[in-house]
Amino acid sequence: MTWEKSNAFTIELLVDGSDIDELGHVNNAAYVRWLERCAWRHSESLGLGVAEYKTLDRAMVVLRHEIDYLAAAYLHDEVMVATWIVASDNKLRLTRHFQIMRPKDQSTLLRARSNFVCIELSSGKARRMPEIFVETYGKAVTMN
Repeated sequence: MTWEKSNAFTIELLVDGSDIDELGHVNNAAYVRWLERCAWRHSESLGLGVAEYKTLDRAMVVLRHEIDYLAAAYLHDEVMVATWIVASDNKLRLTRHFQIMRPKDQSTLLRARSNFVCIELSSGKARRMPEIFVETYGKAVTMN
């Protein structure tokens, strides 16, 4: 696979019937679910999962998605979703990039950029990242 950046964190998925819309291809909402799943698995691989978020009363939540849908996926296609943390201000925000590819033809189906903000779970208000977020997500930032 030729990813747009090195050190991709990837997951593999198989398109199933629940992903397909009335037009016979993957619905845009399914792609967003895949981005979320990839981001969670990456975060968990770094040691920051739901349990840690709840214990810390902090979470990184999506503030904005920018998505370019470049090609369609279809029922039973195998796809790979990649993510990278490309920026963190070490205070409130971090940015992830995503790329979805279909290995059989090396097509990039989607590119996305998502901005996240740190919130306090108990209040829903923006709050400064705890030090473990700064350290963990900061070490995962990819520049290339």
